Amino acid sequence: MEIRSLKDISFDALYTAWDEAFKGYAASWSREELQKDLRRRGYTPELSFGTFDNEKLVSFTLNGIGTFNGIKTAYDTGTATVTDYRGKGLATKIFEAAVPYLKDAGCKQYLLEVLQDNTSAISVYKKLGFTITRGFNYFRQEADKVQMKHTALLQHEAIQPITIALKTDMTALGDHEPSWQNSFESIERAPYDFVIAGAYNADKLIGYGILAPATGDITQLAVHKDHRRQGIGSAILHSILQSNRSGKIKVINTEETDNAITSFLEANGIPKCGSQYEMILPIL
Repeated sequence: MEIRSLKDISFDALYTAWDEAFKGYAASWSREELQKDLRRRGYTPELSFGTFDNEKLVSFTLNGIGTFNGIKTAYDTGTATVTDYRGKGLATKIFEAAVPYLKDAGCKQYLLEVLQDNTSAISVYKKLGFTITRGFNYFRQEADKVQMKHTALLQHEAIQPITIALKTDMTALGDHEPSWQNSFESIERAPYDFVIAGAYNADKLIGYGILAPATGDITQLAVHKDHRRQGIGSAILHSILQSNRSGKIKVINTEETDNAITSFLEANGIPKCGSQYEMILPIL
């Protein structure tokens, strides 16, 4: 078996390996969903690596490259191993092979997310030097089972489409730094994959929501603290879901300490399904 860069692998071969490695998982991806997710997360084939057995990709780590908290960062967009090749430490070997290349590319840290109940993986990452930086919740629901709690807006309030050009105004409304895949940098990689609705009080932006209609991902949802619990979040949610083309709704990586967003989503029929850790390793 050989570890090498994925720069020359076709998307068909990559998707075949991805589909086989994640078979049986609760989450699944269509070809279109995977393509959109990889583009959004900054997937960089030449800095992603896999193990090949007679030219068959059997284990891989797909790395995204970008900026996180002002630092050039490599992000684990997806790590998996085909069933018959598990238990051989291939993922760790791929990671160790990748680090020198990431360092040469100017990356100063490596970022990943891992399910909180995947204790074996967490133990491996800690041995490699990763530390837990945040805890996240994720939510999922069938689109037709979302139970909207819609409240009429006041006369001087309105919901209307906005663009990523207002990201500075939107940033000021949030309580937390978005995760890698939900960041404005990620959204800017594929802006036409998203719809954004803004809530206005007269001419002032007081809330917004961002949805990827093809995948049902709600990437960001925020309301100014002085306008919460007035039905504005529900109005934004109702607006963006009108554009949804997916049979499911997903909200991935809300801060687990944010009880308000958890209560809001669950009140609208979008239940919490699990939790993840964000982990970071300095690349020295």
